[in-house]
Amino acid sequence: MATDKKFCVAGVSTLEGKTKLRFANDTMRIKILAKNGHTGVELMELPTEMTKGEIVQFLKAQGFGQGDAAIEAAIAYAEKKNPAPAAATTTVAKTAAATV
Repeated sequence: MATDKKFCVAGVSTLEGKTKLRFANDTMRIKILAKNGHTGVELMELPTEMTKGEIVQFLKAQGFGQGDAAIEAAIAYAEKKNPAPAAATTTVAKTAAATV
């Protein structure tokens, strides 16, 4: 389920053969993931705080993990679970309809 919580760090890690998209607010998360046995930890600082849906769209636009099937699958799964907000489009459409 999507939430409105915002994050400033995102990336992927693999634990027990499963690659997942990770969200955090501090790059120190890398140490915690490594300590708990995660491998392939790739976290990056985001340009601004974003919701999970916005992060997925940002990572896709940046080509993050392109060519790595596991990372692409993790991004696709996160996209399915956290759709990008369409509020801006809806607000513009309602405003345009009200002025006509």
